[in-house]
Formats: sequence, C-alpha cells, structure tokens
Amino acid sequence: MRTIFAATLGLALSLAGAAKASEASPGMQRLPGGVYAPFYPVKNEAPTRVEPFLLDVLPVTRAQFLDFVREVPSWRRSHVSPLFADRAYLSDWVGDLEPGAEIPQDAPVTFVSWFAAEAYCRSQGKRLPTEAEWEFAAAPPSEDAAAKTETERRILAFYARPRGFLPRVGSTPPNAWGIRDLHGVIWEWVEDFNASFAPADNRTDRDRTSERVCGGGSVGAADPRSYTTFMRTAFRSSLQATYALHHLGFRCARSLP
Repeated sequence: MRTIFAATLGLALSLAGAAKASEASPGMQRLPGGVYAPFYPVKNEAPTRVEPFLLDVLPVTRAQFLDFVREVPSWRRSHVSPLFADRAYLSDWVGDLEPGAEIPQDAPVTFVSWFAAEAYCRSQGKRLPTEAEWEFAAAPPSEDAAAKTETERRILAFYARPRGFLPRVGSTPPNAWGIRDLHGVIWEWVEDFNASFAPADNRTDRDRTSERVCGGGSVGAADPRSYTTFMRTAFRSSLQATYALHHLGFRCARSLP
C-alpha cells in the first residue's frame, strides 16, 4: 500500500519537497534526542534511542492544508482515491477549496488520513514523526509534578470536549521543549501508528488463564496508572491508514543530518 502511495506523489511533489528541505525550518523546534521507553515494553528489549530531530511547534492548520490541496489537486476531497482516504476525508469542508467559516482557519486540520498527512509533510520536505519521537517530545524530562498534573487535566478535558469544537493552534502553553498543543487539542498521526498494540479482550479465545477485561489492558504497561497514555496507545492501535476522523490531525518532523 505504501509503495502505491509513494508512486502517486509524482516527480513534482518530490522536487518541491527536496527544495524545501534545504531551506531553514521556521516553525520547527530542535529536540536533542534521548531515550524513549515504550508504554508496552518488550521483555529484555532496551529502550528506544531517539536521535536529535526537528518537530513542528504547532499542528498543521486548515489554512496550511488548503494551500497544499491547491498545489496538489489529487488530494482534494472530490479527487482523492479511496485507497488513500475513507469517505470522511475533509468531510467538515464545504467544498474542495472551501474549508468553511464555522471553524477558524488557524484551527488544526482534521478529517485527514495517514496517507494525506504523510503526503503533506513530504511536500514540505518533512515527514511524520515516529511514535518514539512524538512521545519523547510530549513528555520532556524537566516537567515537575504540578506540570504533569496540569497536562493530565488538559487531556481529560479534551476527552470530554463536545464533537466539532476545535481551538486555534497555540491554545496550550509551550512545554519544556517549546512545543505546543501535543496534549489537549487533537489526536495526531505518527509515522508508525500501528507499531504498538494495546492488549485485547481475550474472553473469546477459550484461555481462562489469560482473561483480560477492561482494566486488564493495563497489564504489562510501563505505568498502569497512566490512563491518558493507555488511551492514546489504544487509540493508535485501532487506526487504519485510510481513517479520517474529526479529532485526528498531525504535525511534521524532520531528521537532522
């Protein structure tokens, strides 16, 4: 599937991305890299090493994605292939080039598939962040207990927010890395979104010794008390690359030489 996707981008998109990759990176923040311990660690496996990288300070907005579909017609709502996005793709827009006025244009773009998000980032000479990079950026080591409590509160408020409401990007304060809106605004696509899987409900597999129901999914988690991280991991593991959801957007990353 990804091979097909790469072929559809075309030479023009590749050349445009290559040119932009050589430019400065306004709106991005350099992260020093470090170590990321997965929420569901593999036994005897060392934590993942995260190399230094650049990450967008803010999620991609509706206005920015509008500029993209103007430049690349194949990603307009009426033109996109069902191989790369389901029927909900940009369904909150009025038309191909009309996002509508009900939601601010500087709100994060949502209803975009993984393929669309990846294509946008490639057009900018960037890429989607990996899960390790995103989680590393979202949990800077300098956060104190009060900051962590506030982050948890913000995430839970996001879970309770009515469908359809999208705040403007930059609505949350920068974290210790200088990155905004990683928590409490939208869910975000990552490159390897299906790399982690939350434990499933095993009531139907006839194995009485391994029943896991509801809270049993926390078994094996690095921090069973972290409800918000569990929800994020479970959400990612439920996705397919064609999904376009009302609360799912993205931001881009870039590798350093």
